[in-house]
This record gives sequence, C-alpha cells and structure tokens, in this order.
Amino acid sequence: MIEPQLDHIVYAAPDVDELVASFEERTGVHAPFGGRHVGKGSRNHLVRLGPLAYLELIGPDDPSAPGRGTTAWGIHELTEPRIVAWLVHPTDLDGTIRRARERGYEPGEVQPMSRQTPKGSLLEWRLAKWPPENKDGLVPALIDWQDSPQPATGDLPELPLLSFAGRHPDPDAVRKDLDALDVTLDLHRGAPGFEVVLDTPNGQVTLS
Repeated sequence: MIEPQLDHIVYAAPDVDELVASFEERTGVHAPFGGRHVGKGSRNHLVRLGPLAYLELIGPDDPSAPGRGTTAWGIHELTEPRIVAWLVHPTDLDGTIRRARERGYEPGEVQPMSRQTPKGSLLEWRLAKWPPENKDGLVPALIDWQDSPQPATGDLPELPLLSFAGRHPDPDAVRKDLDALDVTLDLHRGAPGFEVVLDTPNGQVTLS
C-alpha cells in the first residue's frame, strides 16, 4: 500500500544535471526544472507520480562550491544518486506534530521554506524537516503547502508510482514512529534504504 498522504519522494545526487540526464536515459522521460530553493543552495527537477505526489530530483545549485554549497538532505555527503527521504502532507500539520509528540515521536521544528518557479512565481510552504531521529529518512518529513499549489497539480510529465518500500535493520522501531504520525510504509528488514518502482516508457524502473 502506498501512503495516501504521500507528497513527494526525494531523489538526491551530488550533481543534479547528471542525475536528470541519467534519469531520462533510464526512464525515457525528461524531468523539467522545478526551481531554486531560496537561500539553501539547491535546485530541483520534478516528475509527477500521481494526482498529489511527485518525485523530486535534487542536487546542489553549484556543485563546484565549497561543500557543494548546500547541506540539504545530506547532499554534501553523497557520492552517488540515492533516494534519501519522503514527505507527507497531513491535513493538519500542527495537530499531527502535537499528536506525534504525545505518542513519543519528535517530528522536528517547523521552518518556512520557498522556491522560485521557472515562471517567476514564489512557492512558499512550511516544513518539519529535521527530526532528531528519523530512522535514516524512513520516517517522513511533514509539509504544509499553505496557499501555494502543490507541485504535482502543475504541468509535469507523469511516471506512475507502482510501489514504494523501505528497508531497515529494525522495522518494528520504524513502524512505531510511523504510527505516531498516522502514516504507513511497506517495510523489509535490511540495510537502511528505499525502493521506488516506476512505470515508464522504458518499462518498470527501480530507484533506490
């Protein structure tokens, strides 16, 4: 089962241009430019996964900058492309955070974020991004798009998401934190990571 509140999956790399090129070669679909994150040193490209979910291909805006110019999603430490995180959009961000804390999970502090679209409009959202312990990214970050349009509702190419699963040495510990957020993720025992299967013009493609 794919979590119905899924907002997007983060596919990061040390060089986003190389990531976009390899993604197009594998899937047969070009991921169009999404925008630059204001003050964060990163930029992204997007493809739709479903009506309200998308895949974000992200990397440093300037990979030649010291430390690649960004720490977003641990990009400064990556040596190859990797699915690093996923986000959900609860209907009540603040209420979800309050209930999670009551259940023993700390989702992190909410921060304002923004990025400029290629057409010049500004998207603004609220994000609880850096919880103290998110089980190697397997527990999702929380996002609230406020009055901005959720990117999957825009004009993006679509690659249907066939399955989305995670791996962790202690799946039960991950499930406990997922339950605190009222979300689900198919989990298997193994080294921490993700498996994303897409339906593409080139057939099924798996990202990890």
